[in-house]
Amino acid sequence: MAKISGRRPGRAAARLAAAAITAALVATGAAATSASAADVGDAPMFGLYGLNSSGTAYTYVPQGDGTLSPRVEFETGMTGLEFVGLVDNDADNLADGRWQLGTSGNIWYYEGNSPSIKVGYGWDTYNTVVSVGQFGGAEAGDLLARDTKGDVYLYLGYGDGKVTKRLKVGYGWDIYTQIAGNGDLSGDGKNDVVARDKAGVLWLYKGTGDQKAPYAKRTRIGSGWNQYNTLFAAGDLTMDGITDLVARNAKGELYLYQGTGNAAAPYKSKALIGTSGWNTYRLFF
Repeated sequence: MAKISGRRPGRAAARLAAAAITAALVATGAAATSASAADVGDAPMFGLYGLNSSGTAYTYVPQGDGTLSPRVEFETGMTGLEFVGLVDNDADNLADGRWQLGTSGNIWYYEGNSPSIKVGYGWDTYNTVVSVGQFGGAEAGDLLARDTKGDVYLYLGYGDGKVTKRLKVGYGWDIYTQIAGNGDLSGDGKNDVVARDKAGVLWLYKGTGDQKAPYAKRTRIGSGWNQYNTLFAAGDLTMDGITDLVARNAKGELYLYQGTGNAAAPYKSKALIGTSGWNTYRLFF
C-alpha cells in the first residue's frame, strides 16, 4: 500500500491554532463574548498554510484586520503531494483534519493522532482538487475535482474523512486555470466557488446546496486576474464572518481580496498583505 509521507499533526497543534485564532479575535475586540473562533460568523476560520518544495508546511494566523501573524512551522516531511486541503466536518468553522493527495493518485485523510485513512485511489486523473466545505447540502465538508477532460465531480464527505462515490456535476471546466472555494461569497448561507479562465476573467458559481446540481449558472465578477499565478480561498482571514480570497503574483507578493457577502461584487479592492517571499510555497491549504 502506498503511503503519503508526512507526520500526523497532533491534537495539541489543532488546539494551539484554535487558541491563537481566539486570542487574535479577543485582541481585536471582535469576540468580546466568544469562547471560540467558531462563534464568529459562518465562514471557515482555518488560517493560511503554505507548503514549500522541501516538504515543510508553515501556518499563518489571521490577526483580524486582514494581516497575518509571523509564520510558525506546522509540519515537515510533506513531500510528493499534489493537493492538501483542510476540512471542517462538524460545521463549527474550525478544521477537523486534512486530505492529502499524492503523486501516486492515492488520497488520504489525517485527523489528530488517529491513524491515517486511505480515502481513494486513481485520483491522478484529476488536475485540480478543491476542499469546498459543505457544498452538497450536508454538514460535512466535500471535495470538488476536475479531470483532464474538464469534467467536474463532487465527492460528498461522510464527516470522518471518507467520501462517497463521485457525482459528475459539470463539464467544460478545462477553460479554467484556477478554481477556488471555501465558504459563502453571496450571503445566502451556501458555499460558492470562483474560477479564472484563460483570459484572466473571474467567474462566480453560487452554491445551491443541492448535491445533484451544486452550483448555479456562472456570473462574471472581474477581469485581469492573470496577473496572479495562484488563487486560494483560505476561509475568513478578516474575522468578519465572510470568506476571503488570497492571490499571489510572480514577484511573490500576496494580496487579500476581502469578501463582501454580495454576489454582484463579492470582493473588496485588493490589499497587499505579503511583500515578498511567498513564491517559496508550492501549495497553499
